[in-house]
Amino acid sequence: MRSVLALLAKDRGAPSAVTDPARAWRVHVADSLAGLEIEALRTARRIADLGAGAGFPGLALAVALPAADVRLIESIGRKCEFMRRAIETAGIDNASVVCARAELWAQSTPPGGGREAHDAVTVRAVGRLSTVAELASPLLVEGGVLIAWKGRRRLDEEFELERASPRLAMDAVEVVRVGPYAGSRNRYLHVIRKTGPTPEGLPRRPGIAKKRPLGRGR
Repeated sequence: MRSVLALLAKDRGAPSAVTDPARAWRVHVADSLAGLEIEALRTARRIADLGAGAGFPGLALAVALPAADVRLIESIGRKCEFMRRAIETAGIDNASVVCARAELWAQSTPPGGGREAHDAVTVRAVGRLSTVAELASPLLVEGGVLIAWKGRRRLDEEFELERASPRLAMDAVEVVRVGPYAGSRNRYLHVIRKTGPTPEGLPRRPGIAKKRPLGRGR
């Protein structure tokens, strides 16, 4: 990971405000590797990292889990290009970038798409629980898990997910406290399991999961 952090420090286009290698190790790498507390992630062979941004947790997990195939899902071109440079610089052979909206990529099956193709989906500091569960559901195999990195627990989000669960085929399994890490006073991993086939109507159109989260206000 040192070469990735060195690139983060020197690349003016790096998509992160944290670029000092020592601090980035604590803020990005150590935080990412906290996901290894979850057995289902340690044993996953196909992982999709949603909203991968600068490549965390996906790149750190790819290095830690060399037997896993890690896809970094990101819709913003400059972030995709940075992650591709990082992968090439560090020689991370088991990671690749999918520069697309998750909702669109989940509409088709492999090899061109990601529908129902992953044992685990990871997401770090991106969206409400019901939103990320909706995005993850079509990407997961039945029985697969979403691991969501979140800060302070918010009961309104957790209740929202509970209400949305039947429409997502996604059930909360456990919440594991792993923090704090630099940059986060609180760090919890929410583990959410896919309990059946992808429900009809998923994925919805791009952006709808964020604008109109299922389970809100009911």
